[in-house]
Amino acid sequence: MDLLENIKVNAVKLQNHIVLPEGCETRTLKATAKILQEKIAKITLLGDPALIEAIALKEGLSISGARIVNPCTDSSRERYAKMMVELRKSKGLTIENAYDLLNDPLYFGVMMIKAGDADGEVAGAINATGDVLRPAFQFVRTLPGVSVVSGLFFMLFKDKNIGDNGMLVFADCAVMPDPDASQLAEIAVMTARTARAIANIEPRVAMLSFSTKGSAQHELVDKVVRATRIAAEMDPDLLIDGEMQLDAALVPEVGQLKSPGSKVAGRANVLVFPGLESGNIGYKLVQRLAGAEAIGPVLQGMAGPINDLSRGCSVSDIVNMVAITANQAGTKKVL
Repeated sequence: MDLLENIKVNAVKLQNHIVLPEGCETRTLKATAKILQEKIAKITLLGDPALIEAIALKEGLSISGARIVNPCTDSSRERYAKMMVELRKSKGLTIENAYDLLNDPLYFGVMMIKAGDADGEVAGAINATGDVLRPAFQFVRTLPGVSVVSGLFFMLFKDKNIGDNGMLVFADCAVMPDPDASQLAEIAVMTARTARAIANIEPRVAMLSFSTKGSAQHELVDKVVRATRIAAEMDPDLLIDGEMQLDAALVPEVGQLKSPGSKVAGRANVLVFPGLESGNIGYKLVQRLAGAEAIGPVLQGMAGPINDLSRGCSVSDIVNMVAITANQAGTKKVL
């Protein structure tokens, strides 16, 4: 059974409740029909019920198992608005402003999560990443003790000798442009925990750089060295090593030559890039030139799981991300 099949099987067991703010979008409705048919999650669609039902009828879709909520008229608005004011009163948010924000399904969706009325959210098929994440940062916020939201990709290869049975985990490839050492350490620890919880692997984390164990001197190398030390202090049981070049992380012969005795070198299955530039370029190079399947980005660090889609996403992409989000919701106390 491959990674996605495992994730879906676990999602069926969990039966978590995922809100889809883009309820009037055709791909989202097609994905909803498939999710309900496969019993992957409980679904709430946000939008005008008449329009949602009309689109479903036109497309021949069965979405009768989904709850449909109009953010502009739902009875939860008063409760959510009061919560929003309490959370953002220091920023000058008024009750009138809160009611206006709740007309936006992206804000209504995150307030469902904040209030405990939903377990997670998936959006982004028709909204930019910034628009999806802004309400999440303002109201769901990050986990206690976590200051950074980051995004990982599960990279799946046909060659099962790569990584962990043909899988590597890349981070951060989606959110933080230039993390400092402390932030990079948080990204490493969170990525390891997400990999363990969703992919059921024992993470071996390589902190990537253009240097291995002092082979080059530069402030960018120093940042990775500090981040590795901080991450090890945050999670003393974590198998983590760095700074490390990519070949030292993945090729056993190179790893033992450049970092003899390391439990990670040459055997890494989690690669933490020093910045978003290298992480984003890296996953796309592997995806496009090596033919790897890229699953993600899976966002981590939020107090409730909220994931962002590409606006070019397929129906299958939405189904897969709902299943992943349901898995995150099932383990949110440790993520």
